[in-house]
Amino acid sequence: MTERKQPMAEANRISSMLNMVLGVNRFPVKVDEVALEYSRQCFADSPVDKVQGEDLDGLEGMLAANKARSKWLIVYNSAVRSEGRKRFTIAHEFGHYILHRHDQDRFECGDDDIETGDGNERDIETEADKFASTLLMPLDDFRKQVDGQPVSFDLLGHCAERYGVSLTAAALRWTEIAEKRAVLVASRDDHLLWSTSNQAAFRSGAYFATRKNTIELPQDALAHSNNLLDVGAQMQSTRAQIWFPREPASMPLTEMTRVAGQYDYSLTLLLMPDAEWQRPQHEDGEPEEDTFDRFINNGQYPVR
Repeated sequence: MTERKQPMAEANRISSMLNMVLGVNRFPVKVDEVALEYSRQCFADSPVDKVQGEDLDGLEGMLAANKARSKWLIVYNSAVRSEGRKRFTIAHEFGHYILHRHDQDRFECGDDDIETGDGNERDIETEADKFASTLLMPLDDFRKQVDGQPVSFDLLGHCAERYGVSLTAAALRWTEIAEKRAVLVASRDDHLLWSTSNQAAFRSGAYFATRKNTIELPQDALAHSNNLLDVGAQMQSTRAQIWFPREPASMPLTEMTRVAGQYDYSLTLLLMPDAEWQRPQHEDGEPEEDTFDRFINNGQYPVR
């Protein structure tokens, strides 16, 4: 049996090649060109033959083989306005090609498959997201952009611009490497769409089971319709219990919210110090919510 390919390892292999050929200041990744050239060089008997945009009804992207499985086509939704979103979708489909093409000959990916914080580690869509995030935002370069700087949506916006991705994808990537507890939440109409917690947050019980439950925003949350401004970012220092009732009364929380511009949802980043306790290993949890034991991202319940 062929050993299953690991998304981060495969993306890092391609990144190393790009560094040697193009140098380290090579961003944003021209992922359509990379998919074509890399597949022709490494998999000449069944390369990606074309990357094109089409008006895909109900889909964000697609990977499909011809009948002989001798050529593959990557299609992204040309109706999507965000160039960063398109880039992530192409990288996601390229991830399916690298990781999963021997398992099936057609992949159709919708809004809730690509660049979302809500996933299962064994899910091939999550693996494709992880590949895309690692390829577009290599961790070594990403750290250079953020190390030593306080996180803000302005900083994440700089990362999004450098890598040609959405603000959501950059925020997901930052959450993955945050040193303290970090939770990223997307919301609309005063309800959570999805949420992702880094390992430190998840293991302390700071996560939201958005796959299993309909969860309302706290009344005091900045993103709540009672408090949300029309544009720009907001920040406040508050008590962690507002979001996580099981936290000690003295636990502080920094809350940052950004209306996602042209999109119909808000991003909220929740930051907390180290926990005073860890969730017991035997306590029932939701490993699918520990998204950064896997990532992601990553650009999707809503469009990023």
